[in-house]
Amino acid sequence: MKNVTVYTTNTCPYCVMLKNFLTDQGIPFTEVNVQQNPVEARKLVETTGQMGVPQTNIDGKWVLGFDPQTIMAIWNS
Repeated sequence: MKNVTVYTTNTCPYCVMLKNFLTDQGIPFTEVNVQQNPVEARKLVETTGQMGVPQTNIDGKWVLGFDPQTIMAIWNS
């Protein structure tokens, strides 16, 4: 089982779409709300160089934005 973490904010419609997609696919994930957690927000920017959300980490591989095809490709690899 791969480890999936989704980085989100309260106001991001693509974050909601991504979480719904993962749920529909039966993929368990951990959500980190960077709007409520400035320490994680800073770590995310330091790690990926990106401030935007959603960002998804699947066993160390990063997917930026709402990108179901890439997520499924990594999940099924």
